[in-house]
Amino acid sequence: MSVGKDGWNDSKFVARAILHDRAARRKVIGRILLVALGMIAIGLWAIDGWLGGNPWAFLAWWGGVALLTLLVMLFALYDALAVIREERDKHP
Repeated sequence: MSVGKDGWNDSKFVARAILHDRAARRKVIGRILLVALGMIAIGLWAIDGWLGGNPWAFLAWWGGVALLTLLVMLFALYDALAVIREERDKHP
């Protein structure tokens, strides 16, 4: 699946809109966090037997959880730095 020039520009526009709007950033952070927490709960209680019996599934599942958690932490760090920059710009 290739993304044409218009698709690439649309993706850049969406990314820029999310990164530059504080409310949108926090909605994205919250949604990713809910998905990660849901995956943790499912992995611990719903499919723990299946994950325990298949090492590749275990690694894939918990690796996905780790990646989502890392993504949330990076978004939160970006958000904190962006808020600091925004507040600094308000009060020169």
